[in-house]
Amino acid sequence: MATQSDSGIDQVKSADAAGAEKATPPNLSKEEKKTPADAAEKGTPPKLSKEEKRAAAAPVANQAAPQDGADQSEAREEESHSGSRFLLTNAVPSWMVSLILHTILLMVLGFMGFSMEPDKKNVIMASTESEDMEEVDEQLTDEPDIEPLEVNEVEMDVVPQVITEEETNEVEPIDVADDVEAPPAQISLEEFADKAAPKTDLLSKTSNVTGSGFEGRGEAAKGQMVAKFGGSKGSEAAVAMALEWLAEHQNPDGSWSFDHTLGKCQGRCADKGTLATSRNGATAMALLPFLGAGQTHKEGKYKKNVEMGLYFLGRSMKMSPKGGMLTGDLTDSGGRMYSHGLCAITLCEAYGMTQDKALRGPAQASLNFIMYAQDPVGGGWRYSPRQAGDTSVVGWQLMALKSGHLAYLQVNPLTIKGTFRYLDAVQANSGATYGYTTPGAGNATTAIGLLCRMYLGWKKDEPALQRGVERLSGIGPSSNNMYYNYYATQVMRHHGGDHWEKWNKKMRDQLVNSQSKEGHMKGSWYMNGGHSRGGGRLYNTSMATMVLEVYYRHMPIYGKQAAEEDFPL
Repeated sequence: MATQSDSGIDQVKSADAAGAEKATPPNLSKEEKKTPADAAEKGTPPKLSKEEKRAAAAPVANQAAPQDGADQSEAREEESHSGSRFLLTNAVPSWMVSLILHTILLMVLGFMGFSMEPDKKNVIMASTESEDMEEVDEQLTDEPDIEPLEVNEVEMDVVPQVITEEETNEVEPIDVADDVEAPPAQISLEEFADKAAPKTDLLSKTSNVTGSGFEGRGEAAKGQMVAKFGGSKGSEAAVAMALEWLAEHQNPDGSWSFDHTLGKCQGRCADKGTLATSRNGATAMALLPFLGAGQTHKEGKYKKNVEMGLYFLGRSMKMSPKGGMLTGDLTDSGGRMYSHGLCAITLCEAYGMTQDKALRGPAQASLNFIMYAQDPVGGGWRYSPRQAGDTSVVGWQLMALKSGHLAYLQVNPLTIKGTFRYLDAVQANSGATYGYTTPGAGNATTAIGLLCRMYLGWKKDEPALQRGVERLSGIGPSSNNMYYNYYATQVMRHHGGDHWEKWNKKMRDQLVNSQSKEGHMKGSWYMNGGHSRGGGRLYNTSMATMVLEVYYRHMPIYGKQAAEEDFPL
């Protein structure tokens, strides 16, 4: 490369001395036209023409020859520069020229940056004059890393997206649309309610269900309702003693038995029942008075007893899919569907009073079993699932469905429609009286039928209901049949008026006075009538206690809040 450069420079010098003779570059052959770069790629030095060789060998003295004139000098200069540019571009490779130029450029930029950086620091850190600050602002504006202002705009755009997402989550029915907590207001049976019973103004407001049917059991409302609806200090004292007796006769596994002598009693209380195998029914019947008094597994003096009892029922439930539903069977060999109805009432009330999610599943499953077990033809219930019904078993199943409704559990409208069909089949005297399996006028079955009609939509001034209430009032409370007393007391209490005042005074005082006051039987009852033989002292004590809790156990059907808790019809 050094030889090639020197040859080009010598040729320039000879061109200046030669004058007009070398005005144009010599013609080159193909071999001569090859550039030094091409020669370098092949690894051989470039060949020089004869003229180039003569120019290189010319004496140095010729370079100092005098000039003939100004014109000739200018012409030579132009020719010299032209030939020099031509030879330089052909002698030096293009990549070498580019490398040299970029190297020089980078060195210049480096020195410029090095020399300016201290000035920038001094300006930013020390300058306080307005002109300097303007200069700094200009510098900062020109720098590319101050573009995050656009990012701030993006963040502002993200905010409405977050709000939109929250609004969407609030609108979504969580889940909800698929669980059993769906409000019973969605289960509307108005379409067929008036086909079996006269219309009532209570049916127009079922969409406002609040589940207030159990609110009277709270401490705040209980005292007021006792005073307002005919209770007394004596009746409340009797309830308290009854709860103590029931708690004392609970079995170690949390259950109760109609043969109450099997536990801690050790035979100290007489009048045991014969249905010893009906453990589920006995446990439910013992728990209901605790719940009626506002005692739950969450609070109250007897919360441990209630908790153990509910746990026993949960363990005893037999889960299985039936009729497209998951059902919970609590029938037993002694009480069969009687026992299941009582257990379902207990689970639904416990759930409705506490909203304990652990009870929701068992409570709904117990209702599902009732809906499955209904007679598909006659619409009733009896001892076994899908058997033709009787009014006694129907009463317990409908009360369970009512309790489930108050607890916001799901009830199939077709089940309620079937109940209408059954009641129509066993009513007599245009609906004023009811029989056991056929039209009739039994005292207990009439009380059950009338209470069912009340829950299913009959209004207070329905002629058949008024005639039925007058009939019960004329009979009055029984001295030994607590089954009849239990249902008839509820009918009279919900209907109210003079008939209720007359009934309540006799019923209340009779129970307060007949309660055992001494020994291990203190707080219990036994009446030798109705189902007393099978249920014994435990059964009578449970029924008598719930009769004395009638003032607050359920909100009045025809009260101001009745429209909010009326059955889904």
